[in-house]
Amino acid sequence: MSDVITRPAPSEPWKVSDPLFTAQQLLTHLGTPLLAGLITVLSPMSGYSGFFVVWFPLHIVTAALLGKFGHRKKDFANSTIEVLMGAAIVVFGTFVASVLWPVLSNGFAGFQFSLLTQDASTTEVDAPLNVGGMGHAILGSLIIVGSATAISVPIGILAALYVTEVRGKLTPFVRFFVQAMSGVPSIVAGLFVYAALVVSGLLQFSGIAGAIALAILMLPTVARTAEEILRLVPDDLRTAALALGGTQWRVVRMVVLPAARSGLITAAILGIARVAGETAPLLLTAFGNTAFNTNPVSDSMSALPLYVFSQMLLGGENDVARAWVACLVLLVIVGVLFTTARVVASKMKKA
Repeated sequence: MSDVITRPAPSEPWKVSDPLFTAQQLLTHLGTPLLAGLITVLSPMSGYSGFFVVWFPLHIVTAALLGKFGHRKKDFANSTIEVLMGAAIVVFGTFVASVLWPVLSNGFAGFQFSLLTQDASTTEVDAPLNVGGMGHAILGSLIIVGSATAISVPIGILAALYVTEVRGKLTPFVRFFVQAMSGVPSIVAGLFVYAALVVSGLLQFSGIAGAIALAILMLPTVARTAEEILRLVPDDLRTAALALGGTQWRVVRMVVLPAARSGLITAAILGIARVAGETAPLLLTAFGNTAFNTNPVSDSMSALPLYVFSQMLLGGENDVARAWVACLVLLVIVGVLFTTARVVASKMKKA
């Protein structure tokens, strides 16, 4: 009896090697930008915008021809959508880079460690970068944004629970007000707190007044995101818990909230990102300060957006450099908070 020779199965059988089709793809997706660049150079159109105007429709046409007459004749719409998605990624990446690159380059260029630990109480206009700092603004941002989070996150999650779990008679009104609040300009929130609390004498210019203004802006983001997250929890979990004899409150506390925990953390982080860079509400509420202030209910308080605003108003070379460093610090703080929250949420989900 002859031995049967068996060949090992490929590890990725769905990937078919087709050198001719690969060459056609490379020619289409690499040759089209080169052709568009040549047309841009030879035509009156110039610059990145001129290149994009030429390249985008040309690439769609060549990709469609590849899908129609290529060696493997992929779907016509699929080839076109590939180019559209690629163009969307390029445009998005360009805009993100145009925002991040100036902050990173200018922020690191003027960075001094002393800027993180000192305040600006003795800093003069256009003083050297090693004199004074933004420590008071960093502390103020943490206090104000932390207080706004403590106010808005519980209210936002409770509103989302009322809409998705209780579904009472006020559900349409809750949705209407949350949606209406999402369109409120930030300066209007600051004016409201200023007129209702500061002018009336209930509060003075302070960190808590700024926190209330930011909480008004943060609440609709948290509530709407939490509502969508809670809707993703399968109804089968609720039904099974109720069938076991659990009350609605126990079902929400022991089944729904744990299942949506990571999403609710994301909702809180999105709310923080929404208000972390707001300046207009704080101008009318926190008012700004040049010294450290750890008491949110007494005296005015600074924050990183206010510090950036004030330094840009001064206009000196070193003042503008401090403003760029403050933008970098704010970006890092939001990034660290988001990363930490995601890591904690993932570990809680695994546990």
